[in-house]
Amino acid sequence: MSSVREALTSAVDALRAAGVDDPRLDAELLLSEATGWERARLAAEPELGVLPAAARKFGEMVRRRLRREPVAYILGRKGFRHIELTVDRRVLIPRPETELLVELALEIGPQRVLDMGTGSGAVALAIADELPGCAVIATDTSSAALAVARANAERLHLADRIEFVEAMLPPDAGRLDLIVANLPYVAESEWGGLEPEVTKWEPREALLAGADGLDVLRAAIPVAATAAPRLALEVGAGQAPAVSELLFEAGFATVETRADLAGIPRVVWGRR
Repeated sequence: MSSVREALTSAVDALRAAGVDDPRLDAELLLSEATGWERARLAAEPELGVLPAAARKFGEMVRRRLRREPVAYILGRKGFRHIELTVDRRVLIPRPETELLVELALEIGPQRVLDMGTGSGAVALAIADELPGCAVIATDTSSAALAVARANAERLHLADRIEFVEAMLPPDAGRLDLIVANLPYVAESEWGGLEPEVTKWEPREALLAGADGLDVLRAAIPVAATAAPRLALEVGAGQAPAVSELLFEAGFATVETRADLAGIPRVVWGRR
């Protein structure tokens, strides 16, 4: 029977050799899942024996990670603000920078908001969770993604607070105070430089958006501009000026940007 220390050392060495960015963290998360022990216990009791069944499960998960499958897909879940989401290859893994959309919604305090391109439901569910008085509509053109989002809403007991629609914008959305959107914005020229965790595993259609990464936003902004007085969009690095201009052209009188923790302008939002 191997110990926690031995299991982690072996996994960290293999993951590091495979080019994984944070092999120690990933190994600890996977061993915690395999054993059912908190990471704090793994650190406090390194000589603890790992039972054979847990060792086999850990080994299989490490092999998946060596193929550069994201940890979130291996575990089947990802935390986002105050909620935990079920995720798989049908949807993007929620990123910390996307929380800016939720923070902006909290500042505005809308009564009715639409999350366009909801994916796993991360933004819509977080808004519903943190703004109990807000009615939320979540749309996506992918029926597979909507199935994940609906399942997350049921598990989080928020299904009665959110209307899910397979569309970009529902024709009968009614009066909206705010539209938030994390739509595809990766340029084709950038694809080859992304990590294998993205290019090999995450849904390509939820990421790529033409030669400059703006094709989907060019199509969505004029449509969204007719439906709500405020529109907030997550954008890629360097895209904020071009997206700001698109918002001005669509009739938004005031346009602002919000930076992520790395200082990159990550959300562009307009007000009429």
